[in-house]
Amino acid sequence: MGSFSIWHWLIVLIVFSPIIIGVAVLGWQRRVLVRHKESGLVKTAYLGWSWSYQLFGWFVPVFRGEIGIALLHLAITVFTFGIFQVVMPFLYNRQQMTRLLTSGWEISDSDDVVAYARKRLGMQS
Repeated sequence: MGSFSIWHWLIVLIVFSPIIIGVAVLGWQRRVLVRHKESGLVKTAYLGWSWSYQLFGWFVPVFRGEIGIALLHLAITVFTFGIFQVVMPFLYNRQQMTRLLTSGWEISDSDDVVAYARKRLGMQS
């Protein structure tokens, strides 16, 4: 009763594999400040593997003010019987940052964070 068999360890590895792979490939979620060009509003965006999406799923776009995206993600999650929830932590932060940058926001952080964000997004210097 007190020992973990190989099957227990295998199950643990399978359950945590998206986190392990996500962090290994994309790195931890990192904050990036963005500023709206016209209004001057500043908010926080993120890059890297989205641990918040892994934990909270389609609620993350709701928390970040993207209600339409949240409804789309909910519909796709239901349609794919939850498989979408495993894939999106790898994609969501980059997609949200791209949506922000194409709708009037710009990266407005320290030089090293700006360089990191530009590199992660594949932006020209």
